[in-house]
Parts: sequence; C-alpha cells; structure tokens
Amino acid sequence: MAAAEPKTPAGAAAARRLAQGCWSAFWDYETPKVIVVKNRRLGVVYRAVQLLILLYFVWYVFIVQKSYQDRETGPESSVITKVKGITSSEHRVWDVEEYVKPPEGGSVFSIITRIEVTPFQTLGTCPESMRVNNATCASDEDCVAGQLDMLGNGLRTGRCVPYYHGASRTCEVSAWCPVEDGASVSQFLGKMAPNFTILIKNSIHYPKFQFSKGNIENRKDGYLKHCTFDEVSNLYCPIFKLGFIVEQAGENFTELAHTGGVIGIIINWDCDLDLSASKCNPKYSFRRLDPKHIPASSGYNFRFAKYYKINGSTTRTLIKAYGIRIDIIVHGQAGKFSLIPTIINLATALTSIGVGSFLCDWILLTFMNKNKVYSHKKFDKVCTPRDTSGSWPVALALVLGQAPPPTHPCSADTDQAGQLWAEGQSQAQAILPPQPCPTSAPSTQMVDTPKQGTGRVLSISEPSQQDSTLMDARGLAQL
Repeated sequence: MAAAEPKTPAGAAAARRLAQGCWSAFWDYETPKVIVVKNRRLGVVYRAVQLLILLYFVWYVFIVQKSYQDRETGPESSVITKVKGITSSEHRVWDVEEYVKPPEGGSVFSIITRIEVTPFQTLGTCPESMRVNNATCASDEDCVAGQLDMLGNGLRTGRCVPYYHGASRTCEVSAWCPVEDGASVSQFLGKMAPNFTILIKNSIHYPKFQFSKGNIENRKDGYLKHCTFDEVSNLYCPIFKLGFIVEQAGENFTELAHTGGVIGIIINWDCDLDLSASKCNPKYSFRRLDPKHIPASSGYNFRFAKYYKINGSTTRTLIKAYGIRIDIIVHGQAGKFSLIPTIINLATALTSIGVGSFLCDWILLTFMNKNKVYSHKKFDKVCTPRDTSGSWPVALALVLGQAPPPTHPCSADTDQAGQLWAEGQSQAQAILPPQPCPTSAPSTQMVDTPKQGTGRVLSISEPSQQDSTLMDARGLAQL
C-alpha cells in the first residue's frame, strides 16, 4: 500500500495565495475618479488659487530669483589699493608714507587724520597718569613699591611725587617718561584729507564657470591718470576721493576725522552669465561699520612709536593716531542656465498647482450645503462579502496566525448578492470579490400584500441600472 502524500500546511498554502495575489495586484493600474462640480463660486476659488501659484512661480521663482540657473556664490577675489595726496598740520607737512598704515596696499588700511604726539620719551622715572586707577596719592604710604598695574604705564617705585602740572600728586613709576597724558601734543591732519585719492584694483574669478573679470578696463591710453569714479560715466575708473567715500557713507567728514571710524567699501559682482561678459559689472556701496552711537567704544585709534638715539640713549616719539579705516569687502554670485534646476523647479510648480484641488476639496466636503452628497459621490466604499475563506485578508490572517476577520455586510443588497453567490458557486471553487457599497436607496420598492393562509411576505427591490449590473452573477465574477 503506497504511502499517503503529505498534505501542504494551510499556512503555506495561504502564503502562496497571498504572494500570487500581491504579484497580480502589482500589475494593476489605478486612476483617480474625476467629478465635475457645477458651482461657480468654487470654480472661481479654484482658478484664483491656480493663478496665484502660477504667477508666483513664473514671476518670482523664474524671473526674479532665476531658479533655472546653476549658481556659485563667493567669488575668488584679490584687492590692491594705493593712496595719494599730501596734507599739513600746525607744525609740518605730511605725505602718504606717513599717514597710511600699513603701507602695503591691502584690502584693509588706515588714513591718519589726527594725532596726539608724546615726544622725547626715555626710560626713567616719572609721575603716573592720573587716568590710572589708584594713581593719586597723598604720601609715600599710598604707593606700594613694585606694584604693576596692567592698565598703567610702568612699575611703581613707592614714592608719591608732584604731577606734571597743577597741585595734584601721583605715584612714581619706572617707565617711558614722560607718560602720554603728561606731555602729549595734538595735531590735526584732516585739512586736505577729503582730496586724498584711493585707487582700488579688484579682480574676481568664478571657478565653477571659469569666468574672470576686473574693475579696470583693458586700455593702454593711461586713462587712470586723469579720471575719478563716476557710476554712470566712469564705472571702470576705480579712483575714489576720501571725501566722496565718507559722504556716500552718510557721515560728517570733520567729525569723523577727529574721532576716527571704520568705513566699508562693498564691491558686489552679481553676474548673469547667460548674457555677455559686458553685462557683468561691479556695484559699489559705502557704509560705516563701527558702532558710532555707543560712547564707550565709538571712534577708531591706535598707537605706534618711532625710535631713535640722542647722545647714545634710546629715545622714542609715541603717537596716538586717530583715523579713517577703510575695509574693502568683495562678494557676489554668478548664475548660468542648467537643465537640472530647471526641471526641479518646473516639477515643483506643477505639483504646487495641485494645492488648488486640495483646497477646493476641503471646502467642498466641509463647508458646502450638500457636502454629504459630494462625499458619497467622491468616495466609493468597498464591502467584504460573507464568504471570504479564500480572499487575501483571510490568507494574511492565516499567515500571521490569527483568526479570519469577521464579515460585515453593508446592506440588504449585499445579502442578496451573497445569496446569488451561494446559489451559483461553492466555497472551494471561487471567491466573490468585494462589491461597491450602494450609496443610495433603490428607486422603487414593491411589496406583495400577504394572502390569507399563506403566512409569508415576498419583498422585491428594483435596484438601479448600475446596481443591477453588479448583482448579476456573471458581472460579479468578472469584477
């Protein structure tokens, strides 16, 4: 007697049916349902939203922002400067070698406009400045020998001595004497400073697009010797007068020359490389960079000293300089057409137009008077028939080791479909797919009057043409 073949486990069979169902469903095509709503107000809202989105992308995204271009920011840049001019103070004439610090001609430099000079300083002992905390004294007991104040001028000797002028007394220090506050002389250099000229040579390079340009024209006639900057007529003559720079920054030159300050010259290179290179031009702007409205830190000054020997002893002249510091800042961006950002922004624009449909659907299903009718028309509800032993929910439940989900008939029409199914086919042969739930009651209903002695009532409902098609057994099998 031949051995019986082993039976395939129910879970494996259910898993096989589930895999076959998923593979078959993978090749299905789905399309949204389109419903046309004849409502003028809703249509106006829909088209208005679409128009606003279209204008935003066409005007702002593509025309203003030029989002169809590939961009590069922060060009490689070099700056060379040269200052020319002479001025005079109460005691002497000053040339460019003396009032420009540092003299190398970089993108940051200072033009001295006022100085406080302390001449003939030598190493020795002298009274401390009265500006130093705890420097005033009445006797030697108020001065500690060897004390070093980091904000002072030297090492205290322990003696209390008369000040440089007046009846005050301060502690004696070992330092460069006399100290700055005791013998400084102020000199103003700003009389001719507004006529100083500043040549700014700037060149930029965008490596991504291999594009280079400078702010000086390629000419051989020596035009730079007899021109000054003008935004309209002499854009490529980068020679600026110091007075013009301060005026464009909105400052008073005399006040700025006395207290000092920082002026920024901003050179902006915004280039559309889809156009010719002649359309890529520098734009200059000027503004003050330091906080002039804060008394504790307003102005700009620095100190330096000049050393020499007199009778074999080292002597120096200490200079506290107030001036106008110039910071040249170069920035910009370049753009050129590229297919990738164009496609990305076009796809974003087309996707954003769908916001109008979302908004109108929300209004339609929330605020309209017949929102329930619209909801029934827009959404189709699918019900599971009574016999679902071979359907994919049951197969999934078997694979997961759970009981089959219970069936919930949607209406009496579903019961009628189940009866037709039970009459036509058995449970083991085929499975009835889900039916769309009826969204409205049958148009007519006929009920036979019960006869005497029969004891039963016959109820017949006439479904609509669409529902009758779904109730036919062959139509159900095709679905």
